[in-house]
Amino acid sequence: MNVLYIGEGFEGSGPNAAHINLYIGPKTGPIAGAVATAAASPGPGHLPFQAILKPNLPAKPVTLFIAKAVLVPGTHEIMTWGPAQAGVAAGITSALLDGSLPAEAEDDWLAIAAVWVNPSADDAEQVYANNKAATYLAAKRALLVGWPSRAELAAGLASIGNPFFTPKVA
Repeated sequence: MNVLYIGEGFEGSGPNAAHINLYIGPKTGPIAGAVATAAASPGPGHLPFQAILKPNLPAKPVTLFIAKAVLVPGTHEIMTWGPAQAGVAAGITSALLDGSLPAEAEDDWLAIAAVWVNPSADDAEQVYANNKAATYLAAKRALLVGWPSRAELAAGLASIGNPFFTPKVA
């Protein structure tokens, strides 16, 4: 099946919030080439790696974690490599185990999670919880047909904004 599903999730507020862009689909589709290319082509400060639940126990479906922010040595690197990646692994695996993802996703699908960790993140438990929730939400949304609806798009356009910018006039 030559399919690529795309989901998005945002959870939390302030420096410990999480934003996930999730690309997921069967290994026989375009995701396989994207995972291989991303894994073999790291950019400065963006080292793709496989999300794990713990050492020697990868998330399922296999998920490539890519940091959207250039890693800053110290706390930011620790927040990214530790609680953020653990949250991504837990979120995607939870979506598989509760049936939000189809059973074939376990061994026959791949995923890429593009993950925002704010360089000012300072609460490991919140970073973990927010990344778990945002990844889970992104996985569920990736398979929802018709999401977002036209009504949701119209309402969003009327009140456009994000944590970094809200225009005075939408």
